[in-house]
Amino acid sequence: MKPKVAISIGDLSGVGIEIALRAHHEISQIVEPLYCINKEMLHQAAKLLGCSIPDDLLTWDVEGFFTITPGILSVESGRYSYDSFMEAIKLAQEKKVDAIVTLPIHKEAWMMAGLEFKGHTDLLRKHFDQEAIMMLGCEEMFVALYTEHIPLRRVADSITKEKLLQFLLDLHQSIGDKEVAVLGLNPHAGDNGVLGNEESLIHEAIDDANEIIGKKCFIGPIVPDIAFTPNFRKNFHYFVAMYHDQGLAPLKALYFDESVNISLNLPIIRTSVDHGTAFDIAYQGRANILSYLNAIKSAKDILNKK
Repeated sequence: MKPKVAISIGDLSGVGIEIALRAHHEISQIVEPLYCINKEMLHQAAKLLGCSIPDDLLTWDVEGFFTITPGILSVESGRYSYDSFMEAIKLAQEKKVDAIVTLPIHKEAWMMAGLEFKGHTDLLRKHFDQEAIMMLGCEEMFVALYTEHIPLRRVADSITKEKLLQFLLDLHQSIGDKEVAVLGLNPHAGDNGVLGNEESLIHEAIDDANEIIGKKCFIGPIVPDIAFTPNFRKNFHYFVAMYHDQGLAPLKALYFDESVNISLNLPIIRTSVDHGTAFDIAYQGRANILSYLNAIKSAKDILNKK
């Protein structure tokens, strides 16, 4: 039996619906997809794309109707993407599907719609009251983010030994006995306190995590500007970055098209594309489906390991 996967349809002003329709035949060979969208919105999107809807495409009704305006932010599209995601979560909690795969939302559209969440992971964290971990990457390299969507000025104050220790232990629980390179925060990893002292806290958290685990799984703090060089990357497959762009700028420079987003440390399985709504190419037939295909495959791989 192929696993059942709920597809949260994302912001309908962006590329998500094009990706879903173009990739449907291929992903249907891997999983049994259930698209969280009502038929009226689906037909409207397909008409804008100038494509037909596959006969075997199954939908889960998400209430609401609005006029899709490709590439334009709107309250309605933001709200609908949220409602689609919440229906997917409900399906997973009720065991009607085995996993969730999400297409991209637009954070500003969520804000316009009066939603308090900064994105999928933030919503999952609060919905389940668990410290979800955002890990992104592909077969060649994965990066887990200690902090995510917060202003850069708040990152240093967010680093405490206790919080980082718990993060590392949760990460280990999710990925197993992998060797993980943990990046420092400051240039040169602080140069022994010359450029900052956050690395002393990172070092303590790493030591404590390894002691609790009983083996040396976490290495660091690593100087950030050498961590993603070819010579260093050949020894490590997993990295922990202290903040969003520290980890994702190199990841996307190296593996933009194929990377996926995986939510760890949750009672449900959720994977996602690792790109945004791409309003600039919405409904133009130019969207790349590779990240979506990899997100589907990642969800199935996680299920197979359970």
